[in-house]
Amino acid sequence: MKTCDGRGTSYMNGNSYEDCKKIAEEINTKLKPFITEHGSMPWKQLSEEVNHDELVYKLVLKYLRRDGFDIGNMDNPQITLSSN
Repeated sequence: MKTCDGRGTSYMNGNSYEDCKKIAEEINTKLKPFITEHGSMPWKQLSEEVNHDELVYKLVLKYLRRDGFDIGNMDNPQITLSSN
């Protein structure tokens, strides 16, 4: 997987911000069924899924929240199905 660098306006491997958003959407699509089936996913596992790419990691969390998942917090570092 290509790696994106969120610092400034340049990204690693020639990826644009739009490329990083597409990568994050693809990962998001893959993770939603996993989280639904297993009930949760720790942040550490998400970090491994995105190959420790900070920008894609943050975008995936943003998209999961948008799609109704509870992305947790520092006291509860895991992604779960929203209880709403």
